[in-house]
Amino acid sequence: MGVNDDTYDPHNDRIVSAASCTTNCVAPMVKVLHEAFGIERGVMTTIHGYTNDQSLLDGPHKDLRRARSAALSIIPTSTGAARAVGLVVPELAGALDGIAVRVPVEDGSLTDLAVVLRTAATADEINTAFAEASEGPLNGILRVSKAPIVSRDVIGGPASCVFDPALTQANGTLVKVFGWYDYEWGCTNRLLDLTALVADDR
Repeated sequence: MGVNDDTYDPHNDRIVSAASCTTNCVAPMVKVLHEAFGIERGVMTTIHGYTNDQSLLDGPHKDLRRARSAALSIIPTSTGAARAVGLVVPELAGALDGIAVRVPVEDGSLTDLAVVLRTAATADEINTAFAEASEGPLNGILRVSKAPIVSRDVIGGPASCVFDPALTQANGTLVKVFGWYDYEWGCTNRLLDLTALVADDR
């Protein structure tokens, strides 16, 4: 929602997806950067609270890292979120990849997105682009927080992405941006938005 919902065709689209919580966080950041400066390629890391397919204690799992205690370990694992952005923003198909790092918190996650831009930009220019998007087309989906927040501060927040301008880094065309998200409630709000969109077109 907010990134490609304008392409929804009620006459032909019989199955639609609200996507994952991480895709809902990274896609608005990708949209802002791509529309303002163009993206050549990029990688993302989601620093993600543990989920219900992980064990509290070491135990059996097909992914031997996820087999380890979720409450006691930092666990690198896979995510399809970056590649899914290629479905949401087709011109970037194959240009993004990423991993997840599961950490022992119950909710509140952080996406670290590093991209090579087509046009060089400063941190201030990037932050301005995000501020304008949060007040315009992505209002309610993307929020900008100037407070020095941590993961607990975004729990219960309805935005898909809480952009943190204090963490923005830029070196010519190489930039890194960060977005916080409640990986349960933020995504749930987008599912409700999608349901309303589909219902309005019936």
